[in-house]
Amino acid sequence: MALSFTAVMNLFFTILLAQATINLSSESSSDDVVCIESERRALLSFKQDLVDPFNRLLSWNTSHENCCKWAGIVCNNLTGHVEELHLHNGSLQGKINTWLLGLKHLSYLDLSYNYFGGTQIPIFMGSLVSLTYLDLTNAGFKGLIPHQLGNLSSLTHLGLQGQFYQYDQPAALYVENLHWLSGLSSLQHLDMSHVNLSKASDHWLQVINRLSSLSELQLYGCELSHIIPNNSVFYVNFTSISVLDISSNHFNSFIPEWIFNMNSLVYLDLSYNRFLGPFPNSCCWNLTSLRGLKVAFNQMNSSLAIWLSGLSSLVALDLSGNSLQGPLPSSNRNSTALRYLELGACELKSTILNGCLYDLVRLEYLGLNRNNIEGVISSAFQNLTSLVQLKMSGNSLEGEIPTFMGNLASLVYLDLSYNSLEGEIPSSLGNLTSIVDLDLYSNSLEGEIPSSLGNLTSIVHLDFSSNRLGGEIPSSLGDLTSIVSLYFVNNSLEGEIPSTLANLCNLEEIYLSDNKFDGKVLNAFDSLSSGCLSNSLRSIDLSRNSFSGQLTDQIVEFKNLVYLSLRDNKISGPIPVSFGKLSALQVLDVGRNQLNGSLPESLSGLSNLYGLDISWNHLEGVVTQLHFANLTSLSVLIASGNSLNLRVSPDWIAPFYLQRLELGSWNLGPTFPVWLKTLKQNDLYVDLSNTQISGTIPNWIWNVPVTNLNISHNQLTGIIPDMLHFGSSYLAIDMSSNMFNGPLPRISSNVTKLYISNNSLSGDISHFLCQPLGTPNRLAELHLGENNLSGTLPNCWMHWPNLRYIKLGNNNLTGNIPSSLKSLQSLMSLHMRNNSLSGEIPPSLQNCAELAVLDLGLNDFTGAIPKWMGTSLLKLKILSLRSNKLNGHIPFQLCHLTQLQIMDFADNNLSGIVPKCFINFKVMAKKQVSGYSSYYSFYYPFFNGYLEDAYLVIKGKENQYDRILPLVHYLDLSSNKLTGEIPQQLTALQGLISLNLSRNFLKGRIPDSIGNMVWLESLDFARNQLSGVIPPSLSSLTFLSYLNLSYNNLSGKVPSSTQLQSFNASSFIGNELCGRPLSNICDEDQTKPTTKNGAQEEDDGDEVGRWFHLGIGTGFGVGFFGVIAPLVFSTTWRHAYFGFFGYLWYKILYKYNCLWI
Repeated sequence: MALSFTAVMNLFFTILLAQATINLSSESSSDDVVCIESERRALLSFKQDLVDPFNRLLSWNTSHENCCKWAGIVCNNLTGHVEELHLHNGSLQGKINTWLLGLKHLSYLDLSYNYFGGTQIPIFMGSLVSLTYLDLTNAGFKGLIPHQLGNLSSLTHLGLQGQFYQYDQPAALYVENLHWLSGLSSLQHLDMSHVNLSKASDHWLQVINRLSSLSELQLYGCELSHIIPNNSVFYVNFTSISVLDISSNHFNSFIPEWIFNMNSLVYLDLSYNRFLGPFPNSCCWNLTSLRGLKVAFNQMNSSLAIWLSGLSSLVALDLSGNSLQGPLPSSNRNSTALRYLELGACELKSTILNGCLYDLVRLEYLGLNRNNIEGVISSAFQNLTSLVQLKMSGNSLEGEIPTFMGNLASLVYLDLSYNSLEGEIPSSLGNLTSIVDLDLYSNSLEGEIPSSLGNLTSIVHLDFSSNRLGGEIPSSLGDLTSIVSLYFVNNSLEGEIPSTLANLCNLEEIYLSDNKFDGKVLNAFDSLSSGCLSNSLRSIDLSRNSFSGQLTDQIVEFKNLVYLSLRDNKISGPIPVSFGKLSALQVLDVGRNQLNGSLPESLSGLSNLYGLDISWNHLEGVVTQLHFANLTSLSVLIASGNSLNLRVSPDWIAPFYLQRLELGSWNLGPTFPVWLKTLKQNDLYVDLSNTQISGTIPNWIWNVPVTNLNISHNQLTGIIPDMLHFGSSYLAIDMSSNMFNGPLPRISSNVTKLYISNNSLSGDISHFLCQPLGTPNRLAELHLGENNLSGTLPNCWMHWPNLRYIKLGNNNLTGNIPSSLKSLQSLMSLHMRNNSLSGEIPPSLQNCAELAVLDLGLNDFTGAIPKWMGTSLLKLKILSLRSNKLNGHIPFQLCHLTQLQIMDFADNNLSGIVPKCFINFKVMAKKQVSGYSSYYSFYYPFFNGYLEDAYLVIKGKENQYDRILPLVHYLDLSSNKLTGEIPQQLTALQGLISLNLSRNFLKGRIPDSIGNMVWLESLDFARNQLSGVIPPSLSSLTFLSYLNLSYNNLSGKVPSSTQLQSFNASSFIGNELCGRPLSNICDEDQTKPTTKNGAQEEDDGDEVGRWFHLGIGTGFGVGFFGVIAPLVFSTTWRHAYFGFFGYLWYKILYKYNCLWI
């Protein structure tokens, strides 16, 4: 794994400091020296209050009389007095008692990295006046640091670093002031990091300034907020300090100039302080000894040239998280000593970077993650032959990976992930024999994985996920003897998994999901089990491929498996009973396969199992409490979509603490499962949909700490109780498709999603929407459609400011849309269809600028379509005003709705022309279905989002579309009073699958370019006044399965096309057309051309010719009467035939282009 800049610098300075410690620790007593008896007794008494879980102090006992030989003790070689006590990192607990005072000559005390129970630092430590070294770093002390430590005037080293927990938790140690430090005049090293110094923030620098011998000061994370400003008359004299770390404070000011006069500084860390830029000009710097500098994540906006030219002795520099600008330095020869350079998240551009690299030839570490570097990888990198680590993740790099990258032979870590690199992986990368971590995740690389990568024998982590790589995994990867993690997720790899991987004895993780591997799953595991991999492998993910066949006992050979995912394949057969032997298994995911049989009871032996997913298979049979007896670690159980029957005793107590439980489609009924009461885990997600539960909702369910509850599609009855008190802080609940009746319940302000559609709820909606406010309401999704709710919509929507999705369709609501809807500025979807709402569409809706779906169809709205819809609701994707009483022209402003996918204005009184500017509907015009997901996302599973739907009339029938809605592009202006011609521009909407302009007064010709609308499945121009011939291009619409041109003034012959001739004659009647499928025969078809001597010529044919024609006739008869004739004469067969292929095409698109659904 790669070392961060911080880790590298800390390691560098830790080595320097440890050297001194080693020298001290190496002092040992001579064989002749014997410790003082009183000090031996004091040490034994000191031990009595300590807890020593690992027996580090085992030698401290009465049988070993010479305490100078005890662990951690250093005595004076001449006097025998105990002078040093080394008890660091011993995991000691308990408390520090006063017997330490018996060690009168103690000069060195190290209790760091223990845990003394959160007690206060003993006050008596201020009496150990002989101490020169005191280290209590991370020793588990809490509370006020005693000022008595200021009595230790001989101290040269004081380590009081506190325990770091989280950024949002206060420090465990704190001070009231720092004046007591003034007594430590000999102090050379002071570390008070993660001690709360906020109360000393106004005087800390003045106190430190008096410590003239101080050489190392570490105060990171101390809540300091004041630093001496540049214009202060106070003189800071830190000329002796070589290490200064004041990072992670809250100074929020310019960096004071006195820092740049510290000519003894070797290491300076000013990171995470909100320091402002620009930086002072480098000509004023006097940091001549500086070797390491960190100024990360401040608000500096200086030129990179200042940093690189002003610090000639610098070895390590971290400027990450700032804004680096130009101009470029003409030369970086003053920075040629630089070996570590971290510039991540600096808004760097390619032009700034490239000019800085040529002279930095000694660089070993270069961090460039998350910048604005674009274009190809610069050739300047080939000069950096000493590079050990190169990080360029999260930029905009394009083009191919240059072959010279394989010449950077010192590389140990290379990260080019999250870019747009393309082309093949260069085989030259196989020359990087020292590399440990190679990450090319999330690019556009293609081609095959080069076999030369088998030379990377030092590599530990290899990630090529989310690219376009194809072909087989090269067998040469079996030579990667050091590899631990192999990630090839989301590519197009195929073939078999090479058996050579079985010899990789260090390989622990194989992730090959989302590829094109096929064949028997048995073969995949067979090829991997023949070597030592069966012992080392801990995680394997083969999900979302095309593996088939049955699971076998062979998988159990991988006895150390912790994670096994075979999700979304074609695996059949039962789950092997032997899976219960995978005792280390924590996650087992075999969901969305074709598994059958019962759930083996042996799985109860997986006591370490955390997550189990068996969903959407064909499992059946009875599941009892014995299946769960030992699953005490189970937290996630996803098992919906099976036919399992759960039968447990009424007093069963679930042994696990679930966070997610999905049992949809199981048989849990008829009563509500009482064992849910025993689930104690907070934030519980429960799906019990379609589980044959009946009766009323028990009151105790609201005391279960669920945050997501789905009990839809059951037979629950009665009145829904008020939901005012819950065991959780918020709740999403789905009770749709049951048999509830009565009024709407009152709900708690914690409810975030409420689905009660498709029940028999009745009454006025006002008491629900206008209930008194308590705390701010959090409801975001409200689904009350398909009930019997009545009354007017109240003007109370301002009480629900977080609403994003509203469904009130298919009720009996009346009146106008209230003006308070304008307060719902987060509203994205509004369904009011099939009510009795009236009045004009209110202008208040234009404040709902986030609206993507607006369905007001099947109501009694009057007036014109508002022009503001096209200027204020620019995010609309679905707009349905069907079956109202709207009049006037279609406003041209609607042409600004470039994201519109569905427009339904049918069955109104609209007049005027079809606007030519409909050509601006970019989504409707988009031809490539594979790109649709970039325009919108309608489908979200319950609890994580929202399932959008629309009722559309396609092919003469109304249907509800939801999961495939992103595929549906639709325009319906039928049953209005539109005039003029069909605009040629309309045919540019090549993504439409349904176009209906029927029942208007349109005239003129059908546009010749109608054949450009290649995705059309349904086309209806019936009952207009169209004239001219049917354009021949219409016959090129290969997906067209519904066509109605009836009752116009069309003339001429129906174009010859197998598909057009397959339509029923009713598609063309009411015109002056001829030719099949009509019975009217065109004039040119009435006379059959014959040769002059046709009959004689046929008689002169030889026997072979007659048999040949006889064969053709027979074949034609079979083909015609078996397939073609039914298509011509049978409406049912014809529509079934084209409907099947239309459905098949949809399935292909849905699977391969819409996996995001």
